Amino acid sequence: MQITGFRSNYLPHVINITLFLLITVVYFSPVLEGKKLKTNDNTVYISSAREINEHREKYGEEPLWTNSMFGGMPAYLISTLYPGNLIEKIDRALKLFKVPVAAIFLTMVGFYVLLLFFGLNPWIAGAGAIAYSLSSYLFIILGAGHNTKAFAIAYMAPLIGSIVYSYRRNAIAGAIFMAWFLSLELIANHLQITYYALLAVALFGITELVFSIREKRVVAFFKTTGILIIPVILAVSVNFANMLTTYEYSKYSMRGKSELQMPEGKNSDGLDINYATQWSYGIDETMTLLIPGFKGGASKPFSRESRTYNALRQNNSLEYLNGLPKYWGTQPGTDGPVYVGAIVFFLFVLGLFILKGPDKWWLLAATILSILLAWGKNLLWFTEFFMNVVPGYNKFRAVSMTLVIAEFCIPLLGFLTLDAVIKGKVTTNDIIKGLKGATMVTGGLLLLFILFPGLAGSFLSPFEMDGQIPTWLSSAMIADRKELLRNDAFRSLVFALLTAALIYFFIKDRIKLKMMIPVLIFLIVIDMWPVNKRYMNNDKFVPASQFNRSFSPSVADQAIMADPEINRVLNLSVSTFNDASTSYYHHSIGGYHGAKLRRYQELIDSVMVNELVSFTNALRTARDQTDIEPAMSSLNALNMLNTRYIIYNPEAPPLINPYAMGNAWFASKINWVLSSNEELQMIPFITSHEAIVKEIYRDYVGINQVTENNNANDTIYLTSYKANELIYKSSASSDRVALFSEIYYPAGWQAYIDNIPADHFRANYILRGLQIPAGEHEIKFLFRPESYFNGNRVSMAGSLLLILISAGYGVVLFRRRNRQQL
Repeated sequence: MQITGFRSNYLPHVINITLFLLITVVYFSPVLEGKKLKTNDNTVYISSAREINEHREKYGEEPLWTNSMFGGMPAYLISTLYPGNLIEKIDRALKLFKVPVAAIFLTMVGFYVLLLFFGLNPWIAGAGAIAYSLSSYLFIILGAGHNTKAFAIAYMAPLIGSIVYSYRRNAIAGAIFMAWFLSLELIANHLQITYYALLAVALFGITELVFSIREKRVVAFFKTTGILIIPVILAVSVNFANMLTTYEYSKYSMRGKSELQMPEGKNSDGLDINYATQWSYGIDETMTLLIPGFKGGASKPFSRESRTYNALRQNNSLEYLNGLPKYWGTQPGTDGPVYVGAIVFFLFVLGLFILKGPDKWWLLAATILSILLAWGKNLLWFTEFFMNVVPGYNKFRAVSMTLVIAEFCIPLLGFLTLDAVIKGKVTTNDIIKGLKGATMVTGGLLLLFILFPGLAGSFLSPFEMDGQIPTWLSSAMIADRKELLRNDAFRSLVFALLTAALIYFFIKDRIKLKMMIPVLIFLIVIDMWPVNKRYMNNDKFVPASQFNRSFSPSVADQAIMADPEINRVLNLSVSTFNDASTSYYHHSIGGYHGAKLRRYQELIDSVMVNELVSFTNALRTARDQTDIEPAMSSLNALNMLNTRYIIYNPEAPPLINPYAMGNAWFASKINWVLSSNEELQMIPFITSHEAIVKEIYRDYVGINQVTENNNANDTIYLTSYKANELIYKSSASSDRVALFSEIYYPAGWQAYIDNIPADHFRANYILRGLQIPAGEHEIKFLFRPESYFNGNRVSMAGSLLLILISAGYGVVLFRRRNRQQL
């Protein structure tokens, strides 16, 4: 009897989970050979986190700050461990198989759990989990190295499922599940995905409330809603440390409010709308949900078998190949389309015809909302409404990412539909009508583009329609793109028709469930697998030795590392403010991060960019170091940040900047200003060692007159460096104002003079300033943000409480089951 019970209760789950792992491992088979996935974002992470990781290993503590990029910034959104969060250990255990295997495997398991929460047949749930997890977007983001996003998507499904389970079946059990999955979702630390998940939950809640009113179960709805406040509190308390530090940092980051007076129409709080909507999905591009090659695919060159390649070869112009992408949409570029699969799309449309009840409406509403928001600047009035009215929406960029909601809702509705068909919840007559309707809509749409591909547009991007491309080339590009659209539309039509036939044969009892499910899974895999391989294939993996060689120091790196002093580096051989490679070995002026400090970004936009343009122009005509030095003297922003080395060629020694102002110096003059705008605007015009200080800091300075004492014998210099602790020695004949080439960040940095706390202030828009008394003193800056340490205490308490509540509920269920068996 026990064996029978195991087979009936657990065997489907064991088989499904084994199948999930098998599919994932086979897809990412290079990992079995010890190869590593080489992606831009992984490289960025390794480079930007190196100082943090080395500090952790050397000192056994979290540095919480890093100087590796943008002159210095908190480490919270790069790599920070929160020891109070005990659930993090479970999260690490779930990621046993590492990226990318763990990401897709957990996505499959997560969606499987979601469908079980909805009460689906385990075999249908297994097929649905595979279909959802093979969505092209998941593989594209892994190919780009967006690992935190992938794990947030993986936990999103069971989180939403637990909420639905609470309202529909068991509020207490669902609340406990919700506490765990929300904790894991927040640990993934991709708040944009979490925010989109909450948008979907909000639409579910509204729909559930409407139906509860109609069905006279409002009391039960509000009772469950009240219960679900508890798991929210638990999950937030578990993640309180990382949420508090992130919230604190957000006020000073690009997501926070600027102190600058903005021109009319510019947003001073949150992201600029032009920046946020730079990646907006084209309205017609939405057809990629059904036809992956509708807009050409990824921004990758045409293949050697293409007409475009042959045209270039025949005209001796192959050097232009890499500048001609197959993608011809309106986005600046893309790693691939959002394709949910023809089978999934067909099931979704079928559900719109035959399903009844709240699930159809909230999933349809969430899908439509997702698409409208993804259009961004292509539906600007709608985007502006959300950015100006909906709390938190203006904190996120790349609005095309909202399509993760549609990617979630479409397969969910599709497999709820399939489950309803299998369980006989819909009459055979209604299913047949639905099949006809779904086939006409989906098949008719696909057939239209097969016969008349020109309906998709010109097959030239807005950047290619300016007449600069010769006719012989544009004709070849149009032919290639048209063929790709036709081929993909045809393959989608085949899969849609096969799905319709499979369901028809099932309801006519010509095929049994035990045969239907394997056939369906097979069709899903052969639909999605080849499309995903276009964008995430074995070429993305490299041997470990080759991966490690990509971090080998260049000639310039080695020369800089030979200097024991702490200096900053400007790398002109890469995209300075969009590349993190310099951060691997040096304290970089640039870097890559989506949430850098707002003041630093404002300094880049207003001052640094102009300085770099002038300097690179001078560099082009310079014959040697001597010729370039006059241009270095005018790099006020870079000099005050102690930019000692400038890399212009990685395989050549760097330029040495004699005007770099060192780690600290005494101000020769104080320029008082009233506003942040004045403070920023004055930077290009100050002379060496001058300070710019806002009037609000006059009490901190304590010197009312312009500093006149410029005794050359007064000295201040760095004696000890750690990421979170800087120690200086000073010697002065009178009270002096010192400036430090470190980023001012008030939420955690504390200054000490001879171990006595001292108030420091902001100077030169981003630097730290401190009044130092006459004589010899030790000055220390220590980064110990209370948000981190207090937050960890709350996280520890929340973690223990969640574990105890779950264990207690498990004991109650165990005893109840034993009593029932007796």
